[in-house]
This record gives sequence, C-alpha cells and structure tokens, in this order.
Amino acid sequence: MTADDLIAALALPIGSRIAQRIPKKMLAEHGAPTAADKRQITDNIEALMWAAVLKPDTVGVPAYRDETREYLELSVVSVTLRPNASPTRIMELIHRAIPYPVILIAAHDNSLSLSLAHKRWSQNETGKTVLDGEALCADLTGSPAESEFLAALALSAQPRTNLKALYQGWLDTVIALHAADITGTFVKSPTPRHAENRRVALQKCQRLEAEIARLRAAASKEKQVPRQVDLNLELKRVQYSLEQQKSLLNQGELP
Repeated sequence: MTADDLIAALALPIGSRIAQRIPKKMLAEHGAPTAADKRQITDNIEALMWAAVLKPDTVGVPAYRDETREYLELSVVSVTLRPNASPTRIMELIHRAIPYPVILIAAHDNSLSLSLAHKRWSQNETGKTVLDGEALCADLTGSPAESEFLAALALSAQPRTNLKALYQGWLDTVIALHAADITGTFVKSPTPRHAENRRVALQKCQRLEAEIARLRAAASKEKQVPRQVDLNLELKRVQYSLEQQKSLLNQGELP
C-alpha cells in the first residue's frame, strides 16, 4: 500500500484535491521550536505535499466553532521521510505547524502510517492553535485488518454533522484499527460513546501490557523464592485484567 492508495481510500471529492508541495523552509520556520527540530525537518524530509483541503464548500460538511476551537477546514498532508528520520517527532511537528487539524500520511522506508490530532486555541497566545492531546498514530504496515480499515475510511462513511465530527470519525476509525490489532476483528464503533469507551479500554490495555512487562522483568531477576511467588501471582492478576479489557473492545456497547 502507498500514500496514494490511502488518499484514494478517503474517497474525497475532486474539488478538494490540490496536490501542492509544502516548502520545508516554511515548516521549519513555523513548526520547529528548537534547532534540533529544524534539522529534523531540513535533513530528514524528502517531500511534503498538501493532498487535499476539506472545507464546507468542497465536502458539504459545516464548519465547527465553540469557545475552545474553530474547525474551518481539515487538511490531508503526505510526507515522505528519509531513512534516518525520526517519524514520531517529525509527524508531531507537522501537526503543530499547520493551524488546522491534519490527516497526516507518512511514508518511511517500507512503512506507512496515518496520524491525526485535534487542535484547540492556545490559552497563552491569542489566535494560535495547539495540539489538544497527543497525536493518534496507526502503523498500516502488515495490519491484518488493512482492507476493512481502508473501506471504513471513505468520507461517505464518516459523520457529517460538522468538520469536528467528521475528523473525530476518522480518529475513531483509527481506534477501531488499534482494537482490531488486539482482537483480530475490525469493528467500527456504532456510537460516539462506544468509540470513547473503546479508546479508554485501549489505554488500559497499554498500561496493563507495560505492567506485565515490568513484572516479568522483576520476576526474572528476583532471587528470593517468596518474592518470586508474589510477583508471579501479581502477574497472573494483571494478565487476567488485560484479558478482560481485550474482551470489551468489540462489544456493542462498552460499560
């Protein structure tokens, strides 16, 4: 799969396509807070393209405004990275630099990823936007649910209440892919509540997996038998909790 395949899967109207190159200099000036970040951009980005701009008049979805944020448009951007690049940091810099929410497609070596991040008004600088939480990223290389995920990305399959709801629909589709990587089955969330609870369950799974790794490492180093027994009992308890969280991911309505 290529970046073009992923853009095609979005099934965007022709009028929203622009295929415009973004100068690295502009990105470095507006999105790199440190000298090291500027080097990341100038040395490790091969190409940066604006693939599409989604506005009310190009996709037929109203804008969104409240006291926290203003979604007048969404951007689809693709970036090709050089082999020594740090994909996570560069993708974060791109999300920060562009004032509107971005659907970011990154090609790096033989991998392809998709990331999204909500934006809100900065509390410290009037008129400036900042990330509203961390970017959500999906590695699409070799995912067993790739075909189902691509089919679920189409614009026509997303909420169309407003541009924020539309963007959240794509975020929820990425969350469904993360769930599928654990459960083996891709199931799109039927309601916003289900999507939010699934996101929380995924976060719990990640925390429990980290705790399992910690307990296994501690047990392997422990010399005292009673302490080994305690660690193994705790490991089994955490493993059981993890299986419970996994079982929730594809339920029709999460508790």
